[in-house]
Amino acid sequence: DPYYRFNDVMYRWISLDNWTYSRTFKTPFDVRKWQKVNLVFEGVDTVAQILLNNVTLGRTDNMFNRYSFDITSVIQEVNFVEVRFSSAISYAAEQSRCHKTHSIPPACPPPVQKGECHVNFIRKEQCSFSWDWGPSFPTQGIWKDVRIEAYNLYQLIYFSSTPFFEKSAQQWYLEVESIFDVVSTKPVAGLVTVNIAKLQTQQTFSVKLQPGEGSIVLLVNINKSSAVETWWPNGHGKQTGYNMTTTFVMEAGCQMERLSKVYFRTVELVQEPIPGSPGLSFYFRINGRPIFIKGSNWIPADSFQDRVTYDTLRLLLKSAADANMNALRVWGGGVYEQDEFYDICDEIGIMVWQDFMFACALYPTDQNYLKSVRAEVSHQVRRLKSHPSIILWSGNNENEAAIASNWFSIPHADIGVYIQDYVTLYVKNIREIVLSEDKSRPFLASSPTNGLESVKEGWLSRDPYDTHYGDTHFYDYDSDCWNWTMYPKTRFASEYGFQSWPSFSTIEKVSSPEDWSYTSNFSLHRQHHEGGNIEMLQEIGRHFKLPQSPDAVQQFKDMIYLTQVMQAQCIKTETEFYRFSQSEIIKGEGHTMGALYWQLNDIWQAPSWASLEYGGKWKLLHYFAQNFFAPLLPVAYEDKGMLHIYGVSDLHEDHKLTLRVIVHAWSSLEPVCTLAKEGVTVKAQSAVPVYKESISDLLERCRNCTRRSCVITFCLMGEDGGLRSPTNHYFLSSLKDAVGLEKTHLSASVFQQDDIYIFVLQTTAIAPFVSLDVGHIKGRFSDNGFLMTEKKKMVVFHPWEPTSVEELESSLILTSLLDVV
Repeated sequence: DPYYRFNDVMYRWISLDNWTYSRTFKTPFDVRKWQKVNLVFEGVDTVAQILLNNVTLGRTDNMFNRYSFDITSVIQEVNFVEVRFSSAISYAAEQSRCHKTHSIPPACPPPVQKGECHVNFIRKEQCSFSWDWGPSFPTQGIWKDVRIEAYNLYQLIYFSSTPFFEKSAQQWYLEVESIFDVVSTKPVAGLVTVNIAKLQTQQTFSVKLQPGEGSIVLLVNINKSSAVETWWPNGHGKQTGYNMTTTFVMEAGCQMERLSKVYFRTVELVQEPIPGSPGLSFYFRINGRPIFIKGSNWIPADSFQDRVTYDTLRLLLKSAADANMNALRVWGGGVYEQDEFYDICDEIGIMVWQDFMFACALYPTDQNYLKSVRAEVSHQVRRLKSHPSIILWSGNNENEAAIASNWFSIPHADIGVYIQDYVTLYVKNIREIVLSEDKSRPFLASSPTNGLESVKEGWLSRDPYDTHYGDTHFYDYDSDCWNWTMYPKTRFASEYGFQSWPSFSTIEKVSSPEDWSYTSNFSLHRQHHEGGNIEMLQEIGRHFKLPQSPDAVQQFKDMIYLTQVMQAQCIKTETEFYRFSQSEIIKGEGHTMGALYWQLNDIWQAPSWASLEYGGKWKLLHYFAQNFFAPLLPVAYEDKGMLHIYGVSDLHEDHKLTLRVIVHAWSSLEPVCTLAKEGVTVKAQSAVPVYKESISDLLERCRNCTRRSCVITFCLMGEDGGLRSPTNHYFLSSLKDAVGLEKTHLSASVFQQDDIYIFVLQTTAIAPFVSLDVGHIKGRFSDNGFLMTEKKKMVVFHPWEPTSVEELESSLILTSLLDVV
């Protein structure tokens, strides 16, 4: 396994070599019957010479492009095909050497990443040369389908449909685009019929295809007497799609039928003045409704893309939806994902913020490079624009910020040339193509950006992190993450996060016993973020006691548990802050309308910012996300000695609810005092204050309570008991200072019920951060990492593969905070 122990470094020689893929094949048809025969590569990674029967067909240099080679005159009955790859590392170094006018930083990644240099000179997955959460595996190979296409007259290359809503006429229409390769020397005429039976819509168009590559765009008006069901994000409605049949009947009796799925939804990125606040708003309206974006950032699911199956994608994306997410940002240092990724997002209501593949670097803009990028962008937009899940195209990750904050220490006198490069690449080329290919979605040049303000400042703002405009990325590992005042009250938080270690069962697969300590060579080797392991220790040390077990392996497992507890609690605090800021402006800041934490998934087994481990196992953070992204949630924070509770709602109606606030002493399962506030109005799609009380009054009211000896839990519930939020908690002090916490005896019994398993937990004392771990058994719990304040709790286990009560019982490890010694 390339992921085993230190193999990323041991196998480095592979990517320094050149590799050739070849085979012999028989042609399964009579070549003479066809006017044109093409050899088509959906994806070649990356630098290669393609030969058929010793004739060079062409070269490839862009992993994100589709390549089609005319082999009509070369193909025989028996053929020998070769793809001769060159080392991506050598190619990138050579391209950098040849770029004489000015340097294009960064030259190399930080040494801690154990990576390769000049990745910005090759159109390849940028993180394949290493990243701060991933290994360097600069692959060489055929990463997507290869086929031979033979045709007469014409061939359909791209087919797409994008919906538009004409407000004045209250009319939906589709723009159906077909791009052809026409081999006939004269125009080909014919009829195209578009039929959507469910919407009683059928239209026939007469068309004429011109020789060469030509496109036809048909505007299909949807029958007004049919009720169109729109596509909604997860949590806001259904993801209705319609089957569409497009039939091409061309002269010379050439007929073809195309079946596709069409969806109806509109998207607007709203950037308007806000009363009482300088700057502009930044939020998405879907089908005319403002939507608070909840989710995370997606990175490649594996260093080896062929290992990413439909099931891999389904599991990860379903886990996002199950945690109440409605959006993911496909980050610009990976790949444009495979078709299935977007199909699944369409189906389960995950909106996609789609970056173009440029990240954390400056890039060249010579003619060859731009030509390649233009082909890439046009191919990807044509391939993907029919997906309703994609709501935004974004030019790059952090490159506006890299210039504005001068990450690469470029002398002031030279900055002009880099600004010019930036505008050339993202505005004059990428943006221009996107706008001509797709008018149905917004485009941003970068993230973070000030949006319209950046445009006004010549596409490069003075401060892309300005909270009054656009989106922000925010990381701070030195401050106390429980303190909400450290977080930016931004319009949109598109990246923020903290690291943790994956479960022991995940690490175990790629390590050996001598690796199982927090300070082992292996633990250092897997940490690609400078000082990351120490930062986690510091963050934990603020609120928890560090593990001191004499048993080294147990101490390692305790550390893993605490990093996950710390990460979950930090991101909970930060995300709740973003959610409760959505309806208010304080000192000119607020109206936060998006929270996408960094990051959803992992590329290998290592410490990272992810909430899903490699293989799909949920970290405690992902269980917390299920709660902090819940459609209805009470959120508490403290300000100048006052406890504030907000009711946060993504629901489409106002609700009259009861807020229950329960105060527990750490030393007892019996509540010290309970308060029920009835008739609390929680407004639709907003965050409103529902309760406030000074902490000193609360402690007095709940006699014998101090900050150290008590904890607050609270939830919102409907009158009829129907609507109910998760139970949230608020700590009045660090848990290392808590008084009265006792080591509990936790036990569990397991029962099977149809295809799920019920765990009945029992505790003898209040138990913070109760974690259930069943090792290698694949599946997820209904709840995990929770504060247990009742003797008994029922948790459901959803298996992802067959298992049994016996297997679960023998694998189960129960941990709560006081088990860490």
